[in-house]
Amino acid sequence: MAYPEIALMIEGQNGLNWARWKGILKAAEDLGFVGVFRSDHFTNARPPDKDSLELWVSLTYAATHTRRIEFGPLVTPMSFRHPVHTARMAKDVDDLSGGRLVLGVGAGWQEREHRMFGFPLGSMRERFERLEEGLEVITRLLRSEERVTFHGRYFHLEEAILLPRPARPGGPRILVGGNGVRRTLPLVARYADEWNALFLTPQGFAERNARLNELLEKQGRRPEEVRRSLMTGLLFGRNEAELRRKLEGRPPAEELRARGLIVGTPEQVREQVAALGEAGVQRLMLQWLDLDDLEGLAALAEAVVA
Repeated sequence: MAYPEIALMIEGQNGLNWARWKGILKAAEDLGFVGVFRSDHFTNARPPDKDSLELWVSLTYAATHTRRIEFGPLVTPMSFRHPVHTARMAKDVDDLSGGRLVLGVGAGWQEREHRMFGFPLGSMRERFERLEEGLEVITRLLRSEERVTFHGRYFHLEEAILLPRPARPGGPRILVGGNGVRRTLPLVARYADEWNALFLTPQGFAERNARLNELLEKQGRRPEEVRRSLMTGLLFGRNEAELRRKLEGRPPAEELRARGLIVGTPEQVREQVAALGEAGVQRLMLQWLDLDDLEGLAALAEAVVA
């Protein structure tokens, strides 16, 4: 397997404002990362509340202020984003960028923000039923040239069509994120152009990757039709001393690696990234939490960007 492409993942609810977003985008372009992806939350799961740029406004800026990188939500929840609005905004932002948006969608999970802003989250079963309906709505609106009629429990369309049609045939690539073998992977096999796993070790990724291949075969799809990506946490030290400082108050490095995080100095991080590539990861989204540490980001790029 090839060494994976390296992208960044930003927690948009964790202090993201315009100055930081502009700095991250410019750094990603200049340093050679293949993309920048961000979460779609109003606030954190636990206090304190911090700055949080609205997702689609920030992605519209990315479309017009970057030239090369891919970008998108990782992921936008069906629980407070209506799929019609999501499909409509996604196709237009994708067109604006020249075809660089990856549309990541998910069920929604964070109870605190739903309670604060009055969105019904529902039971786990309801969340996945709503996600499945939303994926059906989004894919039919983007991929079908015919008018769409759909009547589900959560969403209803009657002879609906989005105009203008997406410049990219079928619209932006659709990413479905999650590790679940019973609910998530079957949805990936039916609807997605990309599967994004979360915090998995190489062995854990390889096992689910093999299961996804089986599900794709049952759907009459080829494995190469779905890109395989992984988002995971990162503790990166430019040297052993810096790494020790970052590990203070945390579990040992080996324990964190066993949980699926990447932890280490440049050489150690490269080894862990390569192991994920061997397990089938084609694109790795590394969670970058210190939005002001652009020097550290440059050191990371030197270490892992091929």
